[in-house]
Amino acid sequence: MAASPSSSRLPETALRLCVVPLALASLWEMATNAQADGTYGEVRFSDLSGFSYLVATNAVTAACSVASILMSFKSHHARCDWVIFLMDQASAYLLVTSASAAAELLHLARRGDRDVSWGEVCSYFGRFCGRATVSLALHAAALACFVALALVSGSRVLSRCHAPAADASESEAKQAGEQGRH
Repeated sequence: MAASPSSSRLPETALRLCVVPLALASLWEMATNAQADGTYGEVRFSDLSGFSYLVATNAVTAACSVASILMSFKSHHARCDWVIFLMDQASAYLLVTSASAAAELLHLARRGDRDVSWGEVCSYFGRFCGRATVSLALHAAALACFVALALVSGSRVLSRCHAPAADASESEAKQAGEQGRH
């Protein structure tokens, strides 16, 4: 007995439902992240482009996840599957690039880089660095969900593509060989 389309999409829908709160929690944690120090001033997420990119990416991926949930419930057409596949791919790539940008900033904030005279700042802005780390961890969890979703939606879309028949490729190879001899 074959599974119904809605029951076969249950794990996928669950992953999509997990992405929304993860992305929104990461967005909130970073977007509300600011700390002031009497000596060194104030730091906000918006002061660092990598953190701003992380916030924007979380907003986009949460929206894509909601859109794909709505699309999967509304229609089971191949065209919608392609759109969902493309949104999953784009979201996964955006999450990877924004996570790497934020991780680089956190690494520099924690360790500094003496070669370019960038001192570590987490000893002065510990709460800011802690919240940025939590945001990045939530972001990484959303990324893990989207990697799985990209594989699932890719598998669904590509399973509809059929390889050429073996007879056709053998006859094409023979024709190419014969044309090469002439």
